[in-house]
Amino acid sequence: MLNIKKELNGSSLNVALEGRLDTSTSPQLEDEMKNALGGVTDLVFDMKGLEYISSAGLRVLLSVQKVMNQQGSMKLLNVNEVINEIFEVTGFSDILTIE
Repeated sequence: MLNIKKELNGSSLNVALEGRLDTSTSPQLEDEMKNALGGVTDLVFDMKGLEYISSAGLRVLLSVQKVMNQQGSMKLLNVNEVINEIFEVTGFSDILTIE
C-alpha cells in the first residue's frame, strides 16, 4: 500500500510518500505525477514514510526526473538507510538529488 500526499504552493510541489513503492503501487504514483507536473518548477519528494522501493518504483522516479530536468528541479528528502542503499547499489544516487 502507498499513500501519496501532494501539496502545491505556486510552482512548488511537495509529495510525501508513505508505505511501499513497488510493482503494485508504482502505477498509482505514475498516474498522480502525470497529472500534477504541469507548471511545476520545484518538485520535492518527502520519503520519510517510505519503507520500500522496487525497480518499478525506481522507474517512476526516473521518468519524473526526466520531466523535471526539462522544467525545473527535483529532490528527495528524508531518505532512510534501506532506500538510500538501494539508490547507491543501482546508481540512482548519481542521478537523483538526495538531501
